[in-house]
Amino acid sequence: MSSQILTSEIPRVVRLWLMAGIVLIFVQVNIGGITRLTDSGLSITEWEVIEGTLPPLSEGAWIEAFDKYKLHAEKQYKEIHGGEDMTMSEFKVIFFWEWFHRFWARSIGFVFLFPFLFFLYKGWLPTWLTKRLGMVVLFAALAATFGIIMVYSGFNDDTRTWVSAYKLLGHLSIACLTFGYLFWTWLKVKYPSDTYIIYNKPDSPLLSLKPLLKTVLVVLLIQIGFGALMAGMRAGLVHPYLTVFNKGEQFWSMLMSRDGGSLVDTIVDYEKSQSIKAWVQLFHRATAYILTTLILLFFYKVRAKLRFPHSYQHVHKGALCMAIMLLVQVLLGILTIVNSVGSIPVIYGVLHQAGALLLLAFALFSTYHINRETTS
Repeated sequence: MSSQILTSEIPRVVRLWLMAGIVLIFVQVNIGGITRLTDSGLSITEWEVIEGTLPPLSEGAWIEAFDKYKLHAEKQYKEIHGGEDMTMSEFKVIFFWEWFHRFWARSIGFVFLFPFLFFLYKGWLPTWLTKRLGMVVLFAALAATFGIIMVYSGFNDDTRTWVSAYKLLGHLSIACLTFGYLFWTWLKVKYPSDTYIIYNKPDSPLLSLKPLLKTVLVVLLIQIGFGALMAGMRAGLVHPYLTVFNKGEQFWSMLMSRDGGSLVDTIVDYEKSQSIKAWVQLFHRATAYILTTLILLFFYKVRAKLRFPHSYQHVHKGALCMAIMLLVQVLLGILTIVNSVGSIPVIYGVLHQAGALLLLAFALFSTYHINRETTS
């Protein structure tokens, strides 16, 4: 029965459910950002799917959890959280954020599973949508698995005060893939092709915009990756200034130093090296300039080439939202970097990460509608 339903006949409640899933994943990614920026991710030393649903409920359980943290995340406990000066109240704060991050992930599973089974029973999901939702589940499971691998990379290692930045890159990348894939699925349901009238001919001006928009997406994904490395290495701390020309000699000196030993040692054991952190920051800044140029160019071309907004209203909206979100992102990036003195500012850092996801969503929105309006 589900294979016979047209996309245009999918009930509105299914669209709302998909959007709820997008919002839940969006929130989950940003709770993860708070967890990272507050150095909370190593506070829970075991991965208990069922028993871990509830936090410690007695004083003895809290003491046991604190003792495990001191033992398995000793370097972070001593160097970041003050060692013996860390109180139980302070431990409970970092424990909360890691617990909440895991609890939210469990909640997504329940919110997704039971409506899915109900909609499947009612025959409201066409075959293509069922398959795509299966891929969403696969990506989510992969993200959770990589999250476990990432967390365990920070335990019992006297060379690292935090999880591996490279495993963080993998975890965040898979989370963004899950978010983007589900958002694209929602677009296919919200704007079905079986109710769409093709306004454009093969020589449509939209065709010339497609390569540029693909480039925007590629550069944006690279930039999100550099953002993950910035966070994982705390690279913002090495040069908290508006441009690389502020104290430029100092920044150049860090770039050229060999403080981590060989290139391989520097990349692997990055905590000892200021050099690799400076390079990551430089790449993140440079990619931001490239992305800004590309998005503003795309916005300009949309405005200049598409003279019939009624036929291209979604492309116009997408380009406008991308341009506005870009400017917000630039501002948030500046506020984050100039306030990264001693520690990364949680508020600005999380908002900057949230802005990256929104920018990705607007880029996908524009891509979907350009593809939709140039494909018969």
